[in-house]
Formats: sequence, C-alpha cells, structure tokens
Amino acid sequence: MEAATARVRRRRERRRYGSGERRLAAAMLSPALVVIALVAAYPIGYAIWLSLNEYSVRVPGLSRWAGFKNYSDALSSTEFWEAVRTTFLFTGISVTLELAIGLGMALAMHEAFKGRALLRVVVLVPWAVLTVVTAITWRAIFEPDLGLAPQMFDALGIFDGVVWLGESGYALAVMVLADVWKTAPFMALLLLAGLQVIPNDLYDAAKVDGATTWQRFRRITLPLLKPAILVALIFRTLDALRIFDLPFVLTRGSNDTTTLSLLAHQELTVNRLYGLGSALSVLTFVIVMGVSFLYIRTVGGNIRTLAEET
Repeated sequence: MEAATARVRRRRERRRYGSGERRLAAAMLSPALVVIALVAAYPIGYAIWLSLNEYSVRVPGLSRWAGFKNYSDALSSTEFWEAVRTTFLFTGISVTLELAIGLGMALAMHEAFKGRALLRVVVLVPWAVLTVVTAITWRAIFEPDLGLAPQMFDALGIFDGVVWLGESGYALAVMVLADVWKTAPFMALLLLAGLQVIPNDLYDAAKVDGATTWQRFRRITLPLLKPAILVALIFRTLDALRIFDLPFVLTRGSNDTTTLSLLAHQELTVNRLYGLGSALSVLTFVIVMGVSFLYIRTVGGNIRTLAEET
C-alpha cells in the first residue's frame, strides 16, 4: 500500500515538474515565435489578401473584392501551365545532374591525397559566387559570335548557327548548365558530410573479404549515404522549384524559360496586375509546400528508418 502511494506521489511530482518545464519553454520561445510570425506570417497573409482583390494602377487606392477570380484566371491560362512544365522540367534535370556530379565530387574530396584541402576550396568556389553573377557569366559565355562557347563549337564543327539563348530548348539547357555549375558543389558538400560519418572499418573489412571498389561503393557507401542523399535532394528540389534569378538574367523568360516565380514577378512588376501576380505567388507557394509535404511523408520516414538502421 505504501509503495503504491509513493508511486502515485512520484507520478504527480513528475507531472508538476513537466508542466513547469513546458510553461518555461513556452515563455522562452514566445519572443522568437512572435518575430517569426511578423517576418513570415504577415507577408504570406498579405499576399493571400492581395490575391483575393483587384487593384487599379490608374486610380490610387481603388480596389475591389474579386474572390477566387484571380486564381481561376491563373489556372485557366496557358502561361501558368507552361511555367509549371518548365519549372518541373528544369528541377528534374538540374537536380538529377547535381546529384550525380555532386556525388562524384564528394567521393573525390573524401579520398586522402596530397592537396585535398585545396581541391575542397576550389570545388566550393562556384557555390560562393552570387547567382546573378553566375547568370551574367554564362550569358557572356554563350553570347552569339562573341562568347567562348559558340567559338569553341564553330571550331569543332558542331551546333552551327545555334543561338543558344535565343532558341527554345537550347536556352533551357544553358539555364540548367549554369544552375548545375553553381549548385553541384552545395550537393557535394552535403554528401561529403555524409561520407565522413561512415566508419573506415567497414571498408577495411570489405577489402579483407576481397570486395572490389564497385562492390564497396554499392554495398557500403550507397546504403549508408542514403540519408544524406535524401536530405540533399529535399534542399535542392525545393530550391529549384523557386528558381527566379537565373531565367530573369539569362533570358527574361523568353524561349520557354519562364518559371513560376518569374511569371509571378512579371505579372506584379511589368503588367501591374497585383491581384493576379499575388495569386500566382500563392499558387507557387502551395506547389512548393505540396512537394515539401510529399517529401516529408515519403522521404522523411525513410530517413528516420535508415538512420535507425545505421
């Protein structure tokens, strides 16, 4: 009887202690949550409010309630679905190439050899360059008649007469190339962090058992690197879906390079359709959040499972 009473007393004490800790945590987190609400929640809420109204540029202060008309106009326009196609095509190609190239970079930087520190610094240089500077550089490289790439292709006798930034397909290829050049080092950095936590004893044991380099890569490196690969894919996919600066500087969205973010920017700043532009921004936000949710539901569980297994 006394033992049961003591257990009940200890349980009540733990509950009181736990509730006090929760109140303290809530009090300490409240200022940060307020700042986050002001910085993030207010712009999002204001964008949603703008998307439900129509504003007049000629008459200051004149606006009217439009409901979901801006959303229906956006979803019924061919420009929106073309931008969706371009955005997802760009994301799929660029993220796939960045994963393959970044994995190769990470494996090279992980090997022990003389000059490895210098290689890591050189590889990360493109990632440190501003995206706008990267876009201007690649636009100059593919400038017709004057750029390095057209001159090199003319010398090799390939791609004769191709205006890379002036033709559909080729312009998107340049945009993908510029993005891969800049962000593959970021992918390599994330994968390198995953490689460094794999114990070397596993490789030594595999060598003793006679495993080849390919077998060690396929049976040890890839399975244990999956959590890092999945995290890197999440970061790069969500970032690529919001791409704006590369198409803006390279092509201004011409030749089938208009992405969702660029389309929203054009409606807001060029056409001055604040309601429609805000609706496009909200739709872009919803698409990114939807992809994030799918990643968390599908990929996030795999990350936790793999982390527990390793």
